[in-house]
Amino acid sequence: MPLRHPWRYLSGLVVLVALGLVIWSLFTNPNLDVATIGHYLFEPYIIKGVGVTLMLTVVSMVLGVALSVLLAVMRLSENRVLSGVAWLYIWFFRGTPLLVQIIFWGFLGALYPRVVIGIPFTDITFYEQVTSVLIPATVAAIIALTLNEAAYNAEIVRAGLISVDVGQSEAAAALGLSGRQAMRTIVLPQAMRVIVPPLGNQTISMLKATSLVAIVGGQELLTAVQSIYSNNFKVMPLLAVAAIWYLALVSVLSVGQHFLERRYGKAGVAPARPGLLRRLFVSEGGPA
Repeated sequence: MPLRHPWRYLSGLVVLVALGLVIWSLFTNPNLDVATIGHYLFEPYIIKGVGVTLMLTVVSMVLGVALSVLLAVMRLSENRVLSGVAWLYIWFFRGTPLLVQIIFWGFLGALYPRVVIGIPFTDITFYEQVTSVLIPATVAAIIALTLNEAAYNAEIVRAGLISVDVGQSEAAAALGLSGRQAMRTIVLPQAMRVIVPPLGNQTISMLKATSLVAIVGGQELLTAVQSIYSNNFKVMPLLAVAAIWYLALVSVLSVGQHFLERRYGKAGVAPARPGLLRRLFVSEGGPA
């Protein structure tokens, strides 16, 4: 006979009641203003902010992953200069807050008012532009997010590369493959099983971190929300709109992460257990 757990059921009931009270309190609170949430949820300016948020996430993540692979290979290099430079990069960008980095790149013109490309120590100039024109808020946000994400992803990629048995590289060398070919065709595909799960988490964190771009006016979702509630003073409803969109985007990314993990983790995952209906209607030898 299965054991009964009355306290487990009671605690679950208490949690459900508490959750229901919180939801009821929110939706009956006139300060939340559900009608305003519905009005602005698909407002064109908000949708544009969502698009900018997705663009910042995708571009920064793609560039960050490409740079992180280079940094991870440099960290594992036997060349002390390359390894040291990669370690210094990772140490610096992981050690300083992302918000500080975004502000730095957003106000780079205060440090370098103009960007000049030419021959050093001469008056010969090939290109010259005002820094704020060359690096607007959106470009500054992409640079900051890319450099910061590359530092974190480099350690993820390095852990994945280390997880592959050294015998794989030796076997590739015995087959006549160069180090670059072995890395691309042998080591990286096997390392993906270790790399993908934390990399998916970093992508979700990156999506939420784009909200920090509001400090330099990057026109992403939070900036769009702030510009609207600064005019109509409906702060809570518009913050709720932003929260709904962030939750929706994170949910979509979580589904994508789930399928990627299944794709790269097939070799190391136990067979999935049959579903309830299959267990009920299909016997060991075939259909019941």
